[in-house]
Formats: sequence, C-alpha cells, structure tokens
Amino acid sequence: MILDTLENGGKYASVHPLFKKAFDYLQNNDLKALPAGKVELQGADLVVNVVDVTGKTEEAARMETHKNFIDIQIPVGAVEVMGWKSLSTLTEITDPYNPEKDLTFYADKATTFLNVLPYEFAIFFPEDGHQPGIGEGVFRKIIVKVRV
Repeated sequence: MILDTLENGGKYASVHPLFKKAFDYLQNNDLKALPAGKVELQGADLVVNVVDVTGKTEEAARMETHKNFIDIQIPVGAVEVMGWKSLSTLTEITDPYNPEKDLTFYADKATTFLNVLPYEFAIFFPEDGHQPGIGEGVFRKIIVKVRV
C-alpha cells in the first residue's frame, strides 16, 4: 500500500509499467470536472473510473481484495477514510472471489485507517485488503484500475 499526494505521483512510475500513463492522466486533467463514468486509457488494462460515492460508516464499509488489478484511489470531493489490512491476515470471506468483477469481500475489519485528503492517493495492491468509502455525504472519487 502506498499513500502520497497526487503531485508526487510521477515518482511511482517505476513501480508498474502503466503507472506513468495513469499519473500523467491524473495530473493533466481537472479531476473534479470529469464526468462520472469510465475512461479506458489502455483498453481493459488501465481504466479510470469516476464515481460519486455515498459515504459509509466504518461498520458498513466492506473489506475487499482484487487478484488481477491494482487500485489507485483518489478522493477529490472530500476526505475519505480508507481501511487497510494485509490479505495474509484476512480470514472471514463473505463473498467468494468473483472473477468477472475481480473482487472478494470479507467480514474482517481494517487494522489501520487512513484519512485520505482530496488529491491524495492510496494504492492498493492484490496483497492489500482495503475498506474504502468511509465518510459522510456524497463525494467524488477516482478509482484507477491497473492490471497487475
């Protein structure tokens, strides 16, 4: 898991071959003005999802993991709290792996919580359980899906 500000995104280009293209897009567009929806930057391998999220309580937010994609999550409308727990310690699967959605849900709750400010980002790798969407009201966020 990585947490940083969007202005430092370029420093992570060497982490994955598609990160440069992802951060170039994120740094060269007005993220708040983007319409809700999906933008394919490199087919299904690099996709930007612009979503309006209704904040959840910590109890209602679900822990999730992905096998084939890395998430880069950027709140742009408000502070979002995101939980983290290592995949190796997750034990309570509630929804088994769905290959179509590349998603597994767990009853486990995070051991670490991050206040992710607007225009900061959190990168969650397949070994990172994450519990996103904790916050109040409706807020905009960007979720970049990067194929591993």
